Amino acid sequence: MKYDVYGVGNALVDIQTQVSEGELARLGFARGIMTLVDDDTQQRVLSGISGGTLSRCAGGSAANTIMGVADFGGKAAYAGKVGSDETGDFFLEDMRHAGVTIDVPAADAATGTCFVLITPDAQRTMLTSLGVSATLSPDDVDEDELLQSRYVYVEGYLFAGEATRTAALYSIELAKKHGVRVALTVSDPFLIEHHRDEFLKLIRGSVDLLFCNEKEAQSLTGHDNPIDCAQAIHKDARNVALTLGERGSIIMHDGEVIPIEGVPVEAVDTTGAGDMYAGGLLYGVTNGLSWRQAGRLASHAAARIVSQLGARLPGSFSRDEIVQMAGDV
Repeated sequence: MKYDVYGVGNALVDIQTQVSEGELARLGFARGIMTLVDDDTQQRVLSGISGGTLSRCAGGSAANTIMGVADFGGKAAYAGKVGSDETGDFFLEDMRHAGVTIDVPAADAATGTCFVLITPDAQRTMLTSLGVSATLSPDDVDEDELLQSRYVYVEGYLFAGEATRTAALYSIELAKKHGVRVALTVSDPFLIEHHRDEFLKLIRGSVDLLFCNEKEAQSLTGHDNPIDCAQAIHKDARNVALTLGERGSIIMHDGEVIPIEGVPVEAVDTTGAGDMYAGGLLYGVTNGLSWRQAGRLASHAAARIVSQLGARLPGSFSRDEIVQMAGDV
């Protein structure tokens, strides 16, 4: 196959900065989750932040995961939508520099951005202005590229808008029709509140690999215990990857519960940790690793992201590093 993973998601440029608890409280946004805002609101917040250093990178949940696949040496492509502005040019250049195939026409509108506010406990609060990414449609999905991929990876954030939801469903349906495996991340508990029935329907009929964190799994299943959550989801989804933060993760494969230990690090910023975990796991299962090995690789990759500022690693992984992180079967 030409690609290991073909990603579909909101093309956003992430802008990160560190803030105090007091400054976050003053801004008044819900802590630790993603809030959709208009561009004026985001610019007002940006201009009101004092002192913090700003960094930026090509982002959006699925884009982060696809960049992670490429960091491991995997073959990856991406479908998103950017504007004909400096921010859009930056997004495309950043993705292509990492080795990701992305060929999307720039639209006459503003590129989406996500302002990430990081508090001293490493928690991230995200303010997202979707810009032109909100108009992503089936026309922006390259059928030929998708059909030359082992997996299509779809971010749950796409279900927040009607046009983007249509693009997500089209990608999933196209993949299932042609034997391409489907990986889905439900992205955020607030999405489950509004789209639980639709997510459950997809999990029961289309999803080969579901990514979720503990809160999302609890919201999906109504269970409290993470193993109970994973087993309940696994009744419908062929494979499940449930992340537990510093406690590691649980992978369900062929009816087996595979516990993956967390990697102890000093947390600086949790932005993109789940996305990089997904990148490591998807790289592993498409490049000859066992599910346990792929889980270990994913856990190490997520830990590296947590120990630094921002969702992008400074360099790629060598084969020796991958073997060391994945460990023996």
